[in-house]
Amino acid sequence: MNAVEELAPKVGVAAACEALGVARASLYRMRRPAPPRERCSRPRSHRALGPAERSATLDVLRSSRFVDKAPAEVYATLLDEGTYLCSIRTMYRLLEEQGEVRERRDLLRHPSYARPELLAERPNQVWSWDITKLRGPTKWSYFHLYVILDIFSRYAVGWMVAEAESAALAEQFIQETCHRQGITPGQLTLHADRGSSMTSKPVALLLSDLGVVKTHSRPHVSDDNPYSESQFKTLKYRPAFPNQFGSLEDARAHCRAFFAWYNQEHRHGGIGLMTPEAVHTGRAQQTHTARQATLTAAYELHPERFVRSPPAPPPLPTAAWINPPRQPTDGGIAH
Repeated sequence: MNAVEELAPKVGVAAACEALGVARASLYRMRRPAPPRERCSRPRSHRALGPAERSATLDVLRSSRFVDKAPAEVYATLLDEGTYLCSIRTMYRLLEEQGEVRERRDLLRHPSYARPELLAERPNQVWSWDITKLRGPTKWSYFHLYVILDIFSRYAVGWMVAEAESAALAEQFIQETCHRQGITPGQLTLHADRGSSMTSKPVALLLSDLGVVKTHSRPHVSDDNPYSESQFKTLKYRPAFPNQFGSLEDARAHCRAFFAWYNQEHRHGGIGLMTPEAVHTGRAQQTHTARQATLTAAYELHPERFVRSPPAPPPLPTAAWINPPRQPTDGGIAH
């Protein structure tokens, strides 16, 4: 019909309807507003509850005894006591008329967790920390690896292997790491998931004393702490990672060698193939310049081997996000 309405002013209604195969009666019917429908009132059934019975039933449903129980449970409880007020459906109908149809049981209401959006534009601005288990010498025995990672440089600023996971150990570990890195109040945001140690009161009080902002992942959202998860995968998927450790000292010795390699030798794809230590200490630009000089010399020697453009090393990192803001669609509405 819209096409007919657009064409009719130009060629006339009859010609437009004929060209588009639409009956003129259908067009006029669509133009004419439909008359309002009259609602017919149904006569009150002689079987319906009287005003006094309705009021008494609502009083029972609202009583302290039954206010948090479903009508079916109220009905069955009263029936077992030899009392019948009305059917279950009538109870629902009475509550609906009063706008009281809802979840009547006293249930735990989970809060709405905000999506963390964290930006790091330099080292020691946002840290991510987590704890993972390392298998011990016997079945069901584990050691616990604590790691704090700088998300901008991917540098492991602190790690510790302990026999257990506890808030006291986490508090000491975080305090020593902040002191070693020279963290000042208002400088750092520390992000973690919602494990018992991460959300403990001692850790929260310590971070408040240090002037460190704390944030947490949403429950059951795996990509709210991606940097720590990726670092643990790098650790456990290396060929040298054992199936289990014979002792606590074995686990510490393995991690000592791993983190020395990870920080000082591992060329990380997320930071321009630099080592985390080079980015964290500010030596990345010097290395990047040296790489460019090497590539320029190779290009000058054999320019025909570089068909599209002169070679350049991977760019240095400028920012690291945990959950960057969602981009709006073409209509300007962010989803």
